[in-house]
Amino acid sequence: MCLRATTTLRMLIVLVAVITSFAHAADKIDSSNLDMGYRQMYNLEFGDAHRTFEAWEKAHPEDAMGPVSNAAAYLFGEFARLHVLESELFTDNERFERRNKLTPDPTVQSAFEGELRRADQIADRTLATSPNDSSALFAKIMVNGLRSDYAALVEKRNLAALSSAKDARNLAEQLLSRDPSYYDAYLAVGIENYLLGLNPAPVRWLLRLAGSQTDKDEGIAKLRLTAERGRYLAPYARLLLAVAALRDHNRQQARELLSGLAEEFPQNELYRRELGRISP
Repeated sequence: MCLRATTTLRMLIVLVAVITSFAHAADKIDSSNLDMGYRQMYNLEFGDAHRTFEAWEKAHPEDAMGPVSNAAAYLFGEFARLHVLESELFTDNERFERRNKLTPDPTVQSAFEGELRRADQIADRTLATSPNDSSALFAKIMVNGLRSDYAALVEKRNLAALSSAKDARNLAEQLLSRDPSYYDAYLAVGIENYLLGLNPAPVRWLLRLAGSQTDKDEGIAKLRLTAERGRYLAPYARLLLAVAALRDHNRQQARELLSGLAEEFPQNELYRRELGRISP
């Protein structure tokens, strides 16, 4: 090979290496931006979270994680406005059953549902050509999980919530069978098992006949996996574990979990308020 050809080849190799390094750097920046959006959401900075997720959507129009993450910010915004995640509601079975159907903000509801539809469409397109795409499958898990949360906690449509929760858990099991290290996906398995496992034995039997999972201890174990090793959903899993600890009268564990959340997300008054309720 002549000197000019060798030099050109070396230049091409260097150029490819530089472009690749920039691409990897861009991936890291983009990833941190998506992570930042979730941190803003958990810190109740919903305007900032929406801007972060919308920027991600524009930069990654074929990534379903953009719209489904933005939908999560809409849902958590409604939870905050309507005081949905108060521990007193979840530690008292009778109070939970008597809870009122809430009045959602129609503008938020429309935006929430629009983002879920967009995420579903993008994920389905991706999975049609790449059936093993973990990110697209996880986005569909989140779509179903968010639909379940909205139906149960805002609209009080328990049967619809149950169906979506089961779909989320089925998809999570598919993903985890291929990639057991996708720790955020354990949340869907954990929520269904824990919440349905709180029912009396005859109800659990009927739920299992319908294809649901009702193992409370298994639910706690899966929530812990997400809480300890999850990426986007770890704070939500920790809050659910705090509620579970309160139901089991383990105030010390609940205090530890809520203290960590309050320190990590100082703008989230829910964590401080809940901590104040159980402080000695």
